[in-house]
Amino acid sequence: MRSFVSTDDIRSWGGILQGQHFVSQPNWRDQLPRSIAEARDAGQSLLAIGLGRSYGDSGLNPGGAIVDMTALDRIISFDPATGLLRAEAGLSFADILDLFVRRGFFLPVTPGTRFVTLGGAIANDVHGKNHHRAGTIGRWVRRIGLLRSDGTEIELRDDDQTGLFAATIGGLGLTGLITWAEIELMRIPSALMDVETLPFANVDEFFAVAAESEDSADYTVAWVDCLAKGNALGRGLFTRGRHAPGGTKLARVGKPKLTVPFSMPSFVLNNLSIGLFNSLYFYRGRRAAGKATTPYLPYFYPLDSIGHWNRIYGRRGMYQYQSVVPPVVARDATTEMLKAISKAGEGSFLAVLKTFGEKTSPGLLSFPQAGTTLALDFPNRGQLTLDLLSRLDDIVREAGGRLYPAKDGRISAAMFRAGYPAWEAFAQHVDPVFSSAFWRRISE
Repeated sequence: MRSFVSTDDIRSWGGILQGQHFVSQPNWRDQLPRSIAEARDAGQSLLAIGLGRSYGDSGLNPGGAIVDMTALDRIISFDPATGLLRAEAGLSFADILDLFVRRGFFLPVTPGTRFVTLGGAIANDVHGKNHHRAGTIGRWVRRIGLLRSDGTEIELRDDDQTGLFAATIGGLGLTGLITWAEIELMRIPSALMDVETLPFANVDEFFAVAAESEDSADYTVAWVDCLAKGNALGRGLFTRGRHAPGGTKLARVGKPKLTVPFSMPSFVLNNLSIGLFNSLYFYRGRRAAGKATTPYLPYFYPLDSIGHWNRIYGRRGMYQYQSVVPPVVARDATTEMLKAISKAGEGSFLAVLKTFGEKTSPGLLSFPQAGTTLALDFPNRGQLTLDLLSRLDDIVREAGGRLYPAKDGRISAAMFRAGYPAWEAFAQHVDPVFSSAFWRRISE
């Protein structure tokens, strides 16, 4: 494959999974059919990637071909009357924000990092702090340009009746190569956020504050101390916010103020250090609780201010675990998961707890559903960590929940299929040449 170069450098964001890939990085959309044809004719499986923020193996294709889409980052058109933006799939959310916040527009849905591409966001059907109001990004996608391995380029619309649009939203890049997309941006009055922080003492108080906030706040999320025990189990800090009604539309965007220059020694993150961090973070947050007006960047993307923050977990990397469980069992299942984590001593200092709303995504494999989602980062301690994750799997599965494929690198096919009953309908739309380590693991 002449345009593909062999490399061993592609690694999951969690830092655990790595493998040899044959990578092509086209600069123009008209080069994409050639890249696909080369991989197909060589008998290689194919996958497109963006900025590499998938924690597990959904963005990996070891032994196969990869098309790096990041050079295809051009805006095709924008209509300020409707907010419709059409752009190439490699355009990053960071660039969209840099260009359009000053014009009074914002992403309708954004995850916890702006360093994702438009195509990657659609392929993973990302969600954010406003799911109860806006749902997933898939609800705001109007059209998609999809290139199949047979050379056919299709324009998919949100009123598509074939099922291919629904399969591509949240389809993990398996239905073909997303070349461009059209999404609807939302209007905002300023680049500032009105934010309120409220400490909560335990799981019950979290659910009380979350229920109270859904009608009054556009954005809600909580940090939770997953090592707390007893009456303090599930204590944390709840933040709720909305776009400030007035103020500047300009936001300074520069390089991260801090950078982790190398992978930290594995002993840095241990039960003592994580427990100390969690306690200090909670008590500091409790003292500073209240209302404030802040720029949007630190509110939506706190970790983006630290370059290569994933290196904190050392060379052994980390497991990201994100689940969602239905509302009727959310309190009990969340409590049981937090008890299991605290008992195991496998702490996480990046633990996020949030409720999802009723708005459904068009995507067949979309992760969010009505209920409560818990996301955690666990340092990789080998079998001890895997045993805890298996215990959490049991709780989530018994509760009728599921895990987020963009964050996963280890669940079984049975666990995946139990959480995604539409997977067989989705499989009918998978392009025969496109594949990933994740798809091979859960479909074979």
